[in-house]
Amino acid sequence: MTVNPTHTALWPAPHASGAVAATVHVPGSKSVTNRGLVLAALAAEPGWLRRPLRSRDTLLMAAALRAMGVGIEETVSSSSSVAGGPDGSGEAWRVIPSGLGGPATVDVGNAGTVMRFLPPVAALADGPIRFDGDPRSYERPLHGVIDALRALGARIDDSAVGNPGALPLTVHGGGALEGGQVEIDASSSSQFVSALLLSGARFNQGVEVRHVGSALPSMPHIRMTVDMLRACGAQVDTPEAGGEPNVWRVTPGALLGRDLTVEPDLSNAQPFLAAALITGGRVTIPDWPARTTQPGDALRRIFTEMGGSCELTEQGLTFTGSGSVHGIDVDLSEVGELTPGIAAVAALADSPSTLRGVAHLRLHETDRLAALTKEINELGGDVTETADGLHIRPRTLHGGVFHTYDDHRMATAGAIIGLAVPGVQIENVATTAKTLPDFPELWAGMLGN
Repeated sequence: MTVNPTHTALWPAPHASGAVAATVHVPGSKSVTNRGLVLAALAAEPGWLRRPLRSRDTLLMAAALRAMGVGIEETVSSSSSVAGGPDGSGEAWRVIPSGLGGPATVDVGNAGTVMRFLPPVAALADGPIRFDGDPRSYERPLHGVIDALRALGARIDDSAVGNPGALPLTVHGGGALEGGQVEIDASSSSQFVSALLLSGARFNQGVEVRHVGSALPSMPHIRMTVDMLRACGAQVDTPEAGGEPNVWRVTPGALLGRDLTVEPDLSNAQPFLAAALITGGRVTIPDWPARTTQPGDALRRIFTEMGGSCELTEQGLTFTGSGSVHGIDVDLSEVGELTPGIAAVAALADSPSTLRGVAHLRLHETDRLAALTKEINELGGDVTETADGLHIRPRTLHGGVFHTYDDHRMATAGAIIGLAVPGVQIENVATTAKTLPDFPELWAGMLGN
């Protein structure tokens, strides 16, 4: 693992002097916001996204769609003095579809949703769309989307820097895409499947995506894509609905414009729930949905098994710590993005933990398994990488620098440890702006600082 020398600013992680007691308004879901933007851009009529997340990833998505000709108007209700307020309330984006076109250049940053969801959209544009991004984005897998689009009739140039199957690349849009059946190996990212499904209704023949390979990770995110497509009027056949295993079909047809209110990002609620767990305190997250496809909903079960309790009411979720934190043996294959926060809590537990099913995290914003092992161990921990996860034996930790590798979930993991361990300093906490703007302020507010 290497540290980015351009992001060496250190943030002293606040240490909790006692049990936390707070209500935290978590901003909207990145996953819902970016899927909602794509579906609205492909719809046959204007739509609204209310309480969208404003973060680096979502602003990159909006900018990319604007570059391809989509109108996105941002409004703030008169009852909100701040754009979106701390929880995004009062803000709405009106999305006005139009003829997609180029030439245009898309900056994906290091956002998996942007780099994977938008090449199929670009294939429907009239003209060339170039995709580029952060250096790490060149290392993240994209071959599943590129190979599938070529099989469906798209023309893509990914040979610019001798790194085929990855960024940078240019999609030479022809204004339409034939579509049809395609086989892909999406075992490295469920986003390959979601990318094709999101645009599939606009392909001439629709799309049939057949996954061939090992087990798919992050299935809740595919279910989220399917639910949102159906809410826009698309006909989608899935394995869960009696279809073939590992096969998804989207029938061609127009998508409806929606008035969508974005749920709070439940995965971004993780550090705040963890704070209640490890301090024996209580944290309430307003507007926690009773039914959701977000992977973060699994935190209710996982953190309860690790020593807390929760109550879900019409007002939201209240999580209460018991004063004890227990280790856990858990398969996180469907909810891999929760691994850094769970690992941080496990490092503070009273018994060992085994986190399984997350080998694909080696291909995320950074190699999260190697990064967590290195950073927790350098604070005195005892973490061992396994073939598909981590084994964590609790040890007495000490202060030190916790590097983040430009990964927002590494930063919040370090902040969790810092609550219980004095002297932890987080390198480049600003990377949390990728999906959780103003995290340091929210964290300090939770602690009453």
